[in-house]
Amino acid sequence: MTTMAQLIDRWNLDEGKPYKGRLIDMAAHDAGEGIGCMCAQGQVLHLAGGWTPERLQSASQADADKETAKLLNISRAHAVLLRLVNDKTGGAPAIVLTDPGAMLGYQWSKLLDFWCHFDAMTSDQWAAAWDASRASVASARDAAWGASARDASVAASVASARAAAWDASRAASVASARTAPGAASETAAAASSEIQGALLLLQNSKSLFFLSCFGFSSLGGIPPRPENYGLIGCTQ
Repeated sequence: MTTMAQLIDRWNLDEGKPYKGRLIDMAAHDAGEGIGCMCAQGQVLHLAGGWTPERLQSASQADADKETAKLLNISRAHAVLLRLVNDKTGGAPAIVLTDPGAMLGYQWSKLLDFWCHFDAMTSDQWAAAWDASRASVASARDAAWGASARDASVAASVASARAAAWDASRAASVASARTAPGAASETAAAASSEIQGALLLLQNSKSLFFLSCFGFSSLGGIPPRPENYGLIGCTQ
């Protein structure tokens, strides 16, 4: 069984440095180029989940996101974040798992809690969140973006922190909502930005509008993620 520590060690070596853009480069695999022919998700799925190279090649990205989340016992948005960071030029995916605050800002823990919550939401709950946000105006969304941009970063740039959370939230919520209106994903992404910039918003007497669409009037109302969250499948 490959441990997560061993897998991350491989990511920092030339032989195991993850491939970018697809789960697997089959031509490189067939040429015997080693584990580096697979992206970070592909390596987790292959080494921890037992997926064959052929399955990696044929799998949909949505299925890969879902199974990676299951294997690592993280939210789907967190698994999407792993993929997005991996695929960036110069992206170092290990930090997504070992130091999420460096990617997401100082409210990273609350953001991970929120992402766990919307993984469990029903289609009806997603529809209700979208209905609740319909009355919003552009200024409310801009306030969420602006606050997160000014207040979200730790080691990463504020723009990167906001963009990473936005894209991960949106992609994961599209898959989770399924039959709910697709625009609900924008509400989820805006709520994630509000979480990142919550302190600044509240200091300026602005409410957490998008987060309230999910039934939470404050960060304290978001249920905590499970105590065993993270890295279960690749540990022993």
